[in-house]
Amino acid sequence: MHRKSPAPLLRDAALGLDSAWLEIVDRYAPLVFAVCRRIGVRDADAEDVSSSVWLRLMTNLDRIREPEALPGWLRTVTQRECLRLLRSRQREIPTDPALFHDVVAESEFDAGLIGRELRDAVRDVVATLPGRDRRLLSLLFGTPAKSYREISAILDIPIGSIGPTRARCLAKARRTLAAA
Repeated sequence: MHRKSPAPLLRDAALGLDSAWLEIVDRYAPLVFAVCRRIGVRDADAEDVSSSVWLRLMTNLDRIREPEALPGWLRTVTQRECLRLLRSRQREIPTDPALFHDVVAESEFDAGLIGRELRDAVRDVVATLPGRDRRLLSLLFGTPAKSYREISAILDIPIGSIGPTRARCLAKARRTLAAA
């Protein structure tokens, strides 16, 4: 079987042909995930990196000067996204529950009350989101959480758009929650 070169695929995807975009993602997703694995990014983090890579490509479809170098472009963008993720993880402060044992014991009642209030507020905010956003968040954060592949099939959206859509939904929910 003869595969299209990246040039017409990029051109067709830039023109809005879903089949071209799907072929690009199908063809190069293994490359993106291989780069993630090589760097040590796995599972949901690799899915997030993948979503960022596909979003970056989608916004730059008409700016790729050398379409035949697309695999190298994807490799470079994936490496940068993985490193960005790993750098952001280094800034997180891990907590050891044992360090907070006394504090938790003293404020157990308050924590339960605050937790219930926060859950209720989050539930109210999620209820204000459009139906598709609510459905996406319930699939992502429900029990059991669905994989990006399952969500893609259920919602009939490309895997590469799940992460960016999730980010937009959560940002909107955070803004609404902060305003409340």
